[in-house]
Amino acid sequence: MNKLLFAFVAFSIVPNSSSAQEIRKTIKGKVSSFANNLQGIYVINQQSEKNAQTEENGYFTIPVTEGDTLVFSSIRFKARKIAIQSADFDKGLLIVRLDPMMEQLQEVQIFQYKNINAVALGIIPKGQKTYTPAERKFRTGMGYDAQIGLNTSVTLDPLFNSLSGRAAELRKNIEVERKEMLLAKIGNLYEPEFFVQKLELPEEHVKGFQFYIVENPSFVQALKAKNKTMATFLMGELAVKYKLILAEEKK
Repeated sequence: MNKLLFAFVAFSIVPNSSSAQEIRKTIKGKVSSFANNLQGIYVINQQSEKNAQTEENGYFTIPVTEGDTLVFSSIRFKARKIAIQSADFDKGLLIVRLDPMMEQLQEVQIFQYKNINAVALGIIPKGQKTYTPAERKFRTGMGYDAQIGLNTSVTLDPLFNSLSGRAAELRKNIEVERKEMLLAKIGNLYEPEFFVQKLELPEEHVKGFQFYIVENPSFVQALKAKNKTMATFLMGELAVKYKLILAEEKK
């Protein structure tokens, strides 16, 4: 009788597996989003009330057990809840996708209005000549833009530039800039394959040929006039001459 009573009391004191406190394991995860800043997002376990914060790249660790619910909260993202499943423990990393608070634009349309420009808006007077960066530096250095009147602005820079040779350097910069702009225009109009396949130029000499043709006045005029047909025709003739020059250099 005493033995039966002792067994009953012992059984009633020792908790069974269903009522014992479940052991939580630390799980590693990462927040994923289109946003760049993924640091400082709160990760809260609703059951244990344990919490963590994401690191710089969105990584986090937190103790969980199967059935726990994790809440992800931040002023920059929409809140999300996920329930931990047994399969999550087998993953090397628990990936959680969050959406930014600002909705992504579904479509962006860009309209180009050719009639709206600086002249039409009255920012630049109609017919006023525009200058490239190198041309503006030259005009400033030579005093062409000096103001005479109430707001007189005259310096000795033009005289100094003329005596020191700076003026010649500024003129040279204008010429270099002009050629660079022409080369850029050629690159926009013609693919690299055009020079190799159509003009039958060696690939290693394509760049040299481009420098060669920007020295030709007729080709430059056609290019500035946006006459691609004439520019292409002239390139064909110039390519024949350029290949003859290459052949002579090899002798």
